[in-house]
Amino acid sequence: MFEQFDLDSELLANVKALGYKKPTSIQELVIPKAMTGKDILASAPTGTGKTAAFLLPIAQHLLDYPRTKPGFPRVLILTPTRELAIQIGEDSENLTKLSKIKTGVITGGVNYGSHNDILNSTTDILVATPGRLLEYIENEQFDAREIEILVLDEADRMLDLGFSEAINRIVGEARWRKQTMLFSATLESTGVIRFAKEVLTEPEFLEATPSRKEKAKIHQWLHLADSATHKLDLLVNTLKQEGVNRTVVFANKRETVQYLSGKLYAEELPCVWLEGKMPQDKRNQAIERFKNGEVKVLVATDVAARGLDIDDITHVINFDMPRQVDIYVHRIGRTGRAGSKGTAISLIEAHDMGVIGKIERYQNERLQRRVISELRPKNKEAKVASKKAKVKRTTSQKKAKAKKQIKTKVKKSKS
Repeated sequence: MFEQFDLDSELLANVKALGYKKPTSIQELVIPKAMTGKDILASAPTGTGKTAAFLLPIAQHLLDYPRTKPGFPRVLILTPTRELAIQIGEDSENLTKLSKIKTGVITGGVNYGSHNDILNSTTDILVATPGRLLEYIENEQFDAREIEILVLDEADRMLDLGFSEAINRIVGEARWRKQTMLFSATLESTGVIRFAKEVLTEPEFLEATPSRKEKAKIHQWLHLADSATHKLDLLVNTLKQEGVNRTVVFANKRETVQYLSGKLYAEELPCVWLEGKMPQDKRNQAIERFKNGEVKVLVATDVAARGLDIDDITHVINFDMPRQVDIYVHRIGRTGRAGSKGTAISLIEAHDMGVIGKIERYQNERLQRRVISELRPKNKEAKVASKKAKVKRTTSQKKAKAKKQIKTKVKKSKS
């Protein structure tokens, strides 16, 4: 129960009102460590309560050490996209609504004037995207020196989206902070591990293993495709099957997103699409049409889909496979959220088998091969040549080494 964490009665009342009954595995790991003020490096699958894991210790800190004078935010939460920032802002308000803690959200995609209230009044918790916040810092409209706690949520995604320089600048501006927490769905990216070494001090290395109840129940399988045309036929057939309702289709390029959108409409499969450079108002309209059920299919690139927070997505289809395992994990995490069942289907050509091998090794599980009878592949599954004279470390060994490297660097820096 949440009472075990010695949280304020106001916070416990909010937790109860939100229907939280038992802490998830990531919450049980993070909350007690975070409440001691230690730096955190944590990994947990999407949809397992990660946001509350850092918001509750933050709120307790603000209640334990109340503000003595007006000023800039004491807590900064950086996140990769506008949608995710808004969602975290709403979660923060819900968890602190019986207190005097004030939350603000600053993102790109909106007029600069809309942030005046946040910049010119006292805010305790600020949730922001790196790019827009850095602009305010450079224009001397925001002062990061009062930040006591810094949270980097979905750090791997922020780095992948090219926010590395902006984050480093903001981290430097907030160098008087007392605590830093870094969260990621996976710790497969070497960039995240390297970044963690730079910003964290003697962190607690926490990796959640969700229980069956909270773990996303995602059924994963793949269909082998002989060609791009065959792959498109598999996609259309799958989308027309009964039970395939709210579906996200992932492609690697904007051109492919536009191509697929046209083909799906030609097959009487209405859809909306998202791409990285889409105007914010059109992006919002597309997401709203998808959310309210006006259309059942959303076609998107990884960049465009960052921050989508829709709980009842039934299927994720990889029309194009990502090159990295952590991106695959993020993609399929769109479905099966909060313990619901979901389905992730990958459409595979011969050149994709290399990444399939990486995914299977990471998950320690073979992806099921399935066949649609009228669309059976003519070619056999491509075999990936093994790399000789190269011993690959297991995932657990890699993470253990990363943890050791972080601790070693900290010791050297203090000696």
